[in-house]
Amino acid sequence: MIDTLAYYATILSRSFSAYTAHMLEQIGLSQGLLYPVLYVGRHPGCTQAELTEALGLDWGHSQRSVLRLVEDGFLTREKHGRAYHLNLSEKGTQAFETSHQVFFDWDAEAMNGLNEAERAQLFTLLRKIKPKEASTKLCTRR
Repeated sequence: MIDTLAYYATILSRSFSAYTAHMLEQIGLSQGLLYPVLYVGRHPGCTQAELTEALGLDWGHSQRSVLRLVEDGFLTREKHGRAYHLNLSEKGTQAFETSHQVFFDWDAEAMNGLNEAERAQLFTLLRKIKPKEASTKLCTRR
């Protein structure tokens, strides 16, 4: 075993990806489309430009993702003036609730062996090393 932060970050990332892929498959959502659904769920009525900037996507990828989510029934897209505004459909709202909960369920499973004080200490230390540009716009408790 290699005792580096990079090693543990990689292992945790792989575990989270496998867990979310399995959970999202059940609602017909791919992991690549998870973050736009989460963003629109947290920012109803946002424009596609706002979503693109907040998620750090290139415009083409954002356009394809939004169109796919509209076609699959997760988002609605209405033009107001020159901009399209995005909202969750009923199916999108259900996907948002499930997707949002996946983060907290995985946390609970991954940190099962830690007591409350250890969990608090872990998050305190992680906040100290988190890159300043890392987004906090997606997954916060409502």
